[in-house]
Amino acid sequence: MNKNQSRSTWAWVPSLYFAEGIPYVVVMTVSVIMYKRLGISNTDIALYTSWLYLPWVIKPFWSPVVDLFKTKRWWIIVMQLLIGAGLGGVALTVPLPDFFKYTLAFFWLLAFSSATHDIAADGFYMLGLDEHKQAYFIGIRSTFYRLAMITGQGLLIILAGYIESTSGLEAVNFEVSTQKAATEWQIPNNQDVKNNLEDKKHFIISNTALQLGLNKLSKEKADSIKNWAHNSNLANAFVEKDKAIEKSPSWWTTNISEPLKTRLKSSFGADKKISNEGNWQGNLAVIGINLSFAPEKGEDVVINFDRKNGDKDLSLIEGQRLTFTNSNWNKQAWLVVQADAKLNRVSIASFQGLSGNIPLAWSVTFFVLAALFLLFFIYHRFMLPKPLSDKAVAEGKNIMKEFLNTFVTFFKKDNVGMAMAFFLLFRLGESQLVKLASPFLLDNRDIGGLGLTTGDVGLIYGTIGIVFLTIGGILGGWVASRNGLKYWIWWMTIAINLPNLTYVYLSFFTPESMWLIASGIALEQFGYGFGFTAYMLYMIYFAEGKSKTAHFAICTGLMALGMMIPGMFSGWLQEIIGYQNFFIWVIICTIPGFFVIKFLKINPTFGIKKED
Repeated sequence: MNKNQSRSTWAWVPSLYFAEGIPYVVVMTVSVIMYKRLGISNTDIALYTSWLYLPWVIKPFWSPVVDLFKTKRWWIIVMQLLIGAGLGGVALTVPLPDFFKYTLAFFWLLAFSSATHDIAADGFYMLGLDEHKQAYFIGIRSTFYRLAMITGQGLLIILAGYIESTSGLEAVNFEVSTQKAATEWQIPNNQDVKNNLEDKKHFIISNTALQLGLNKLSKEKADSIKNWAHNSNLANAFVEKDKAIEKSPSWWTTNISEPLKTRLKSSFGADKKISNEGNWQGNLAVIGINLSFAPEKGEDVVINFDRKNGDKDLSLIEGQRLTFTNSNWNKQAWLVVQADAKLNRVSIASFQGLSGNIPLAWSVTFFVLAALFLLFFIYHRFMLPKPLSDKAVAEGKNIMKEFLNTFVTFFKKDNVGMAMAFFLLFRLGESQLVKLASPFLLDNRDIGGLGLTTGDVGLIYGTIGIVFLTIGGILGGWVASRNGLKYWIWWMTIAINLPNLTYVYLSFFTPESMWLIASGIALEQFGYGFGFTAYMLYMIYFAEGKSKTAHFAICTGLMALGMMIPGMFSGWLQEIIGYQNFFIWVIICTIPGFFVIKFLKINPTFGIKKED
């Protein structure tokens, strides 16, 4: 055996899938946060960053190129170098006046390079490992991919925030706490502030320790305060006018969706409960802020506010980004803090405003990322093994013929009909559940939800859920490597579907115990992690053959389609039949998954360690 082939799998699988996850989270999540901090409107952020997902959607169509030309190892290394170049391009163009269009161009380079890297990495995983190790490491690779997500959404944002906090005026901090005694903030009659011209350049804030009562406000009262604060900020040019786009109902809505909705509601609709909760909102209060000095003409002093730590049920809903100029520096800008309407406990949260050099902060952050991918490039250049089977398919052959043949051979595979049914139907129930799980937990009890706060849901899914999801995935890979996919596929199908009954129970009995709710979600997430192992391993099994890299990419495309289409109508359906009937429907949708696996042809030894 070649020395490179025998290299420890631990030396490259974790780092390879960590490197796979970073550019995805940068393009899909970090870019949104960066543009928001740089003052791009929500309309533009949503429009342009949504299109960045396109390369991952269409990657099956160019996956044969990765198979036909060069080795998978070559593609991985070159794509990591290109990703590093794209990250460096973002870092260089963030400080420029037309940064938006330039950074978008580099994000497109990142997106296509990352999607191609995904194709090559998945193909190399199948070439570099035998069946037994593919099964064993399936949970490990998913774990390091999730760690990349956490790094991107956590550490990178912290780094940018730290640089921003040390490169501008002194940070503005204030604390909000709740108390049982009722409070109600009144709109002041006089909005003027005295001329605070001082030698020291800093922000002046009216209140650094704000107390909110746990009492609720009428919708009319709360809206009047929020509208007053927003209109005041708008009038004094602290914020820009919202770009609202009004759309008339589409042909589909008018002729198909609404008529079908009416018919289904008359036959299966749940009794609509009238909720009074919508007439009441959580308590809120307002803090004023202005500058102690007059900026130079043409100079903008921008401050961005965000939660520093504490309870997520206390939210800043106005004043997240305020711009002070020579004409409004001594006027009062307003920050509005509101408690979750369902919050009934004493809590506390800290908020911080940073006015540092935002382009510099993000430029440095992306330079760090570029350096990281240069290290990945160097590390994998030497540490990735060199499997003998990792060869270009198109050597000495008709390229176009081989390109088309890649798709032809996929659809000529034995048992392809059942395999495609498996890819599309195995997660039919889960694809709908995942869209409505969080809304169900958040919605008020009198309309069928559990009435949890945003903080509670974040704790359940962001902490407890992800721990059990990871444990389930690792355990699934371990057991599959011992007894094989065929032995475990039934158990894994049960694991991914049966825990969905948790939501049927929760919707009918609506328990108030957080421990009971969290335990149910933990069970469902563990089952999903354990059961999803079968899905991943079967994709690897079915992709086996001459063009396994491209065929695996086609499988992932079918997987995405199987999640996308049912998820699109799940919210529409839930509004018609209510949560209880919807979760029963989800259980019914698990039946095709059980039916399909009965007809799958799987080698009983796939995944089991074999003697050399």
